[in-house]
Amino acid sequence: MLFERIESTGLAHYSYLIGDQHEALVIDPRRDAEIYVERASRAGYRITTILETHRNEDYLIGSTELAERTGANIWHADGELPYEYGAAVEDGQTWSVGRLKVKALHTPGHTPGSKSYLLHDPDGHPWMVFTGDALFAGDVGRVDLVDVDRKEEMAEMLYETLFETLLPLGDEVIVCPAHGAGSVCGSEIAERVWTTIGLERAHNPKLQHTEKADFVAHVAQVLERPPYFRKMEKLNLAGPPVIGPLPAPTPLTPAAFEAQMDEEDAMVLDTRSEVAFATAHVPGALSIWDGGLASFAGWFLPYDQPLLLVGETDDLTPVMRTLARLGYDNVAGYLAGGMLAWHMAGRESASIRTVTTRQLCHRLDAGYDAWVLDVRSDEELAAEGAIADGHHIHITQVPERLAERPDAIPQDRTIYIFCGSGLRSMIAASYLQRSEAWDGEDLVVVLGGTKAWRSTSCPLR
Repeated sequence: MLFERIESTGLAHYSYLIGDQHEALVIDPRRDAEIYVERASRAGYRITTILETHRNEDYLIGSTELAERTGANIWHADGELPYEYGAAVEDGQTWSVGRLKVKALHTPGHTPGSKSYLLHDPDGHPWMVFTGDALFAGDVGRVDLVDVDRKEEMAEMLYETLFETLLPLGDEVIVCPAHGAGSVCGSEIAERVWTTIGLERAHNPKLQHTEKADFVAHVAQVLERPPYFRKMEKLNLAGPPVIGPLPAPTPLTPAAFEAQMDEEDAMVLDTRSEVAFATAHVPGALSIWDGGLASFAGWFLPYDQPLLLVGETDDLTPVMRTLARLGYDNVAGYLAGGMLAWHMAGRESASIRTVTTRQLCHRLDAGYDAWVLDVRSDEELAAEGAIADGHHIHITQVPERLAERPDAIPQDRTIYIFCGSGLRSMIAASYLQRSEAWDGEDLVVVLGGTKAWRSTSCPLR
């Protein structure tokens, strides 16, 4: 028997490879699909079936990619939507994989046509349920993504899904969701690596609201929606373009790199550390460190411009993998040799000032009138404390806020940008610097977090 959960870091996405007697199926594959083929082949299995739990919003589904490599049949949920590939799953439909049986369950709420898949063991007993975005460890699926005006209707559907379809499966059934902690598809997903119906019945806060009206009141909330979600929804109906093996970006000399910036209006994405970026970067570059790319690319990167990459090294495979999962296929190349090559070619670079948290606190206590932009989340402010007299704009809301109110951040003062480390602050600083309303001298990134905050005149509260 074969069973593997494939985790995609950053997106906190889970997909599953299940097989028996040399046949296998995959549930909710990611776009860089070679991992399923490699692991199935290594174990002597052939992938024959691909199942989707719902139309995904946060990443590109890899069904067409995997089917191209294996010839597997694709079955998608949300059958009323205009898919351009595969076939629609029917409630109660079953598939045999060796001695295993998989049964489709209609579990609407996150989307109107969401499906879960109940796996029976070789003896025919219910064993695992793959719940997609209907039920997570410690949370339930969002109901505001289809249409915020339908959130109460979707929450009612989700209530029936949970209390009439999933919970009755039995406390011993293992729950295998499509996401873990950190995903934007749930606001409070717990860090339980594995969970069961019984654990969720007992410990999931949303499932304690057993009356429908009470459940709807607590679940029908509007949460942040990354702007790239709409792009993912469209591509996931059409079937994302097949890319084959993960493409390697083209190495570019500084001259060719600069020509792409000028002639193709390409955007420079710098995935180095915040300290390296602060010291020197290509003018106009946007900073998103490689580990934060999955979380923040969709808020800041356009789909209608080519991307040029600058990395710590010339090995940008992890960056390309994340960009492919989010549908950023238009990568024009990367700066071969990095900033060293850029400087050796005589090119000018930009920089951004930095201070440590303690240095800022000393300045505040000495009477320096600093304008502090705090880009932490509301949850962080509640847990760690807000900076007295600080100005709070969550990092993901910086572009929208400035579009609505260009004066939301003053242009005639030095801006000190604070987060929990300096990484997100550098994203904000680079975004502001790109607008040309601020330069590197007007922006100061605070390195460190609340643990080092010691200001008496401007305390955390």
